[in-house]
Amino acid sequence: MERTVTIDHRFRGPPKSGNGGYAAGVVAEGVDGVSVATLRVPPPLDTPMNLRGDGSDSRLLDGDQLVAEAESADLDLAVPTPPTLDAAVAASQRFAVEGHIFPGCFVCGPERTEGDGLRIFPGPVIGTDLVASSWTPDTSLGEHGRPLDRRYIWAALDCPSYFALGTAPYAVLGRLTAAIDTLPVIGEEIIAMGWPMGVDGRKLYSGSALVTSDARVLAKAAAVWIELKKEGA
Repeated sequence: MERTVTIDHRFRGPPKSGNGGYAAGVVAEGVDGVSVATLRVPPPLDTPMNLRGDGSDSRLLDGDQLVAEAESADLDLAVPTPPTLDAAVAASQRFAVEGHIFPGCFVCGPERTEGDGLRIFPGPVIGTDLVASSWTPDTSLGEHGRPLDRRYIWAALDCPSYFALGTAPYAVLGRLTAAIDTLPVIGEEIIAMGWPMGVDGRKLYSGSALVTSDARVLAKAAAVWIELKKEGA
């Protein structure tokens, strides 16, 4: 498989580059089944790129620059007991809007309106180390009742894993390993959740999942975040 792909400005994370989960989902399209996607440079926006994949390995290239790569993987990840839908709704009301490092993010940006961003706002679930948000994929992502595109699932697995890190560090997604068991459908109310999994120097580890209101796991992911130095630090 080889084709040209472009990450539209709508799908940004930082102001000038693609949302990490969305870009990971793009490169993962060249791999069958469970895969691990690694971001090598900030994914450029509105730039035609070459996607090459053979079912087990995939590369996303901007000219000669490797933007991201993916390969087949295994994912042994236990998903904690998810919160109820009501608890997820309540958690999203505790979402930390103030100090958001990328308020225009396609997934979690508070500046994004309905029908533009995903508006997944993961807040703490009281009495646990989880963060969670309710989320209903809308018709800007496809026809009502149709399965959700995998790119959006990868994107939705991204930001809950970031907010699970707790103190909202200045960090970017480095790697995401995702397993999609069942495609959510447009209009289905689901729960996006995340939890911390440890720290190793500048590498921050966390998990995330999309689950139904009756606690059935649709998709799950393990993330590696890279903490960056702030300017002037």
